[in-house]
Amino acid sequence: MAIKKERKKVEEGAPAWMTTYSDLMTQLVVFFVLLFSFSVLNQQKFQQFIASYQGIGILDGGVSPIVETEPAPLDYPQNIDTPEAAAALARAREMMETYQTVKNFLAASGLESMVEVRYEEQGIALDIKERILFDSGKADLKPEAARLLDKLAELLVRIPNEVRVEGHTDNRPIHTLQFPTNWELSTARAARVVRYFIEEHHLKPERFVAVGYGEYRPLYPNDTPEHMAENRRVVLLIGATQ
Repeated sequence: MAIKKERKKVEEGAPAWMTTYSDLMTQLVVFFVLLFSFSVLNQQKFQQFIASYQGIGILDGGVSPIVETEPAPLDYPQNIDTPEAAAALARAREMMETYQTVKNFLAASGLESMVEVRYEEQGIALDIKERILFDSGKADLKPEAARLLDKLAELLVRIPNEVRVEGHTDNRPIHTLQFPTNWELSTARAARVVRYFIEEHHLKPERFVAVGYGEYRPLYPNDTPEHMAENRRVVLLIGATQ
């Protein structure tokens, strides 16, 4: 009788292979749930990115690179059925493609150490430090600046976008006959770069705007020589096509 009871007890339990099988199924379910959750998260971030072009969401001020943030469901449109949303989506796609084109070009041309690229609300910003293009306090292009501008002209030939060339300085005052203030210096530098593209490479003048911001849009506080050097720059801001 004791043997029969023991056999009955063993027969009532699940086969050993079922335990391994159930563990495997559980892990597969968890794996696919994670994959699904990641895909939803990326879609939400993309929608939030699109919303920023309508004045909503993650970009503020246009002076900082895009950073990832957690999705805010109420901060972006739920569909793109309206003409405004469709236009915003088209612009975002265009700028994403332009950004990738610029990144690939800089990498292929070996210019990544000379030009810093940022994604801003107004467009794709290419930062060129003053020391590469100009001597201190001057607006005449250095001889070695031609190589860089020649390569950037090749890039601008490939993309039809409008380009705003911005001049920036640090906050050290300048008082010369040619440049009474940093306004004149920064504007002259921007105009000189525009002239180079037009005169040397025959790019269409109507694509360009030259702007001087002087010392009033710094990247960093002008509290160290390193920060001041970062603030002295020329920026090529590539916008969307008109």
